Amino acid sequence: MTATAASPAAPTSQVPVRPVSFVGALRSEWIKFRSLRSTVWTVLITALLMVGFALMMASLLNTASTEPEMQEGMSSDPGLQALGLTGTTAVTLGYSFAQLAVAVLAALTVTNEYSTGMIRATFSAVPHRLPALWAKLVVVVAATVVVISLALGVAVLVTMPILDSAGLPVDLSDADQVRALVGCVLYLATVAAFSLAVGALLRHTAGAIFTLVALFFVLPIIFQIVVSASDAVWAEWVNKLLPSVAGERIISTGVTPPTLLEPWVGYGVLAGYTVALLVAAGVAWRRRDA
Repeated sequence: MTATAASPAAPTSQVPVRPVSFVGALRSEWIKFRSLRSTVWTVLITALLMVGFALMMASLLNTASTEPEMQEGMSSDPGLQALGLTGTTAVTLGYSFAQLAVAVLAALTVTNEYSTGMIRATFSAVPHRLPALWAKLVVVVAATVVVISLALGVAVLVTMPILDSAGLPVDLSDADQVRALVGCVLYLATVAAFSLAVGALLRHTAGAIFTLVALFFVLPIIFQIVVSASDAVWAEWVNKLLPSVAGERIISTGVTPPTLLEPWVGYGVLAGYTVALLVAAGVAWRRRDA
């Protein structure tokens, strides 16, 4: 009779395996976020744009305050009257350019992982997937809030003597000016969340950036031309409901034109778009293959 050798039992692991918590996912996403070289450059560009444009606008307003001809032209311009020039107008001017840097960084946070294949490791570590997406959202929005708040603070400090000389100080007792300053942070943080959702839906860097540039820059210019050239009612409605046109109303300090939304209503429209995109991104994040 032939004796059969018993196969050795597989060794059992003594290391406990625990599911990744949300705090662990958050820590992981923060490490990935700050490790990207693009993060450092985008943060620096955003801060420089905010402070640089604030200084430029403050200097122009100071020059205008000493030139009678420029004062007369500004007082007779209905567009400038509707704009409601204040100290916060100068301080927050750079937001319209900084939003592109914020949008690109937020989209890259997702699309970079798909282009490098790191997303497979992320899904392996966080099988339920959604905690990883929400962790990315928290990191991107928090970083945007901190960077924009610091940039605005620096912009206020460096432009304070210039704006005081121009007779347009930043008045923190003025509710509209405070709302514009806080609104600048809210708007850019919401743009970051919006852009992250677009990146999660498209999963392609070039496609996400093209879509964001079209939504936040190209379409507003096109519809402003259409509205001014034709006075079409449908074009006015589309224009006022565009994400950037509606959302940036929260930064305005002048009289609201009839063709635009009230500040908080406009921000609510942008927030609604963002929530809808994040829900769609969450569904796609769970169902699609890596």
